[in-house]
Amino acid sequence: MMKQELEHTQTTGGGFLGWLGFGRHDDSAVAAQEYGKDMVKQARTALMQRISAFLLDNGLEVTAQNLTTAHSVFTGLNPGLKRRIDRLAEEGQPVTQAWLDLATASDGERDDKAVDKLVDRLEQGIADFSRTTADARNATSEYGEALEQHVDHLQAVPDAGHLLTDLAEYASAMLERSRKAEEQLRQSEEEAASLRRNLDRARRDAEIDFLTGLPNRRAFEAYLEKQYREAKSAVEPLSVAFCDIDHFKLVNDTHGHEAGDRIICIVAKTLAQISDDKCHIARHGGEEFVMLFRGATVDDACAKLDEAREMLAKRKLVNRRTQQPFGQVTFSGGVANVFGYDTPGEALAAADAALYEAKEGGRNRICKA
Repeated sequence: MMKQELEHTQTTGGGFLGWLGFGRHDDSAVAAQEYGKDMVKQARTALMQRISAFLLDNGLEVTAQNLTTAHSVFTGLNPGLKRRIDRLAEEGQPVTQAWLDLATASDGERDDKAVDKLVDRLEQGIADFSRTTADARNATSEYGEALEQHVDHLQAVPDAGHLLTDLAEYASAMLERSRKAEEQLRQSEEEAASLRRNLDRARRDAEIDFLTGLPNRRAFEAYLEKQYREAKSAVEPLSVAFCDIDHFKLVNDTHGHEAGDRIICIVAKTLAQISDDKCHIARHGGEEFVMLFRGATVDDACAKLDEAREMLAKRKLVNRRTQQPFGQVTFSGGVANVFGYDTPGEALAAADAALYEAKEGGRNRICKA
């Protein structure tokens, strides 16, 4: 009887709590849940349509790389690339595969989880191998010492006869082989240690921008997630900023890409001067930089960026190869409060929108989201 009553309440929407007298007997909760599912489905459908339209309208192949790139553009994970694509659209130019490959290459290494897992497995294998060789070398060393003592005893016995003599020679040969094995294991340990150092160096290199020496986008995204959790737990302000060199295309067209690279390094060095243990800077890609200010409000971050902006604008830079002046080199910036948005990705998009506002407002300025 109780089982039948329980089944009845479950079919009428009350569930087990309803059977106990605590549940609601209307369908509002179910309706709200279904509405939420519909909203999520609509958002996913809209995202898929935007990605599909982007690939089809520009004649791009449906590859894993292009899908990943399009996803990062239309979800706000890569606002810098989104803005560059928008510029092409405003100029009436298509996004070619060659352009997209070049643009994504300058964004730094992608966060390839499969590669990370492979590296972790390799590192674990090195650690296991090091422990195994260390244990084997210790055991071989102990065996060799014990064998050496027995050899000494055998050789010290007078008139032991041919049997003991042969046994002593055999033991001596075994001792020699044991010592060689011990040396080989020691060399294997050194090789494993060297491999681990190389692996650590490769991992660091994968997070460094080769031109400026700054952390790249991959490293920044990991750092942002870490600082977001810590600042939220400590109830500290956290601000993020996008910076972009003004009229950088003109610098490249006038002075060449090599001179443009030097300008990027100069701006990177200028921004790095305001960086400290509370301010993190990275090259986001191309002529763009991103900064994270821990413990700083948006106004504080704007003030620091303004200081760097004015410092750069006052410099008189000259192309040392041609002796032609670069003219005034400036940058624009947009700053957002990370906790003013639901996710760090939305805060990045807001900072990028503020940067676009600074560009539209005349450049060489900092705008708040």
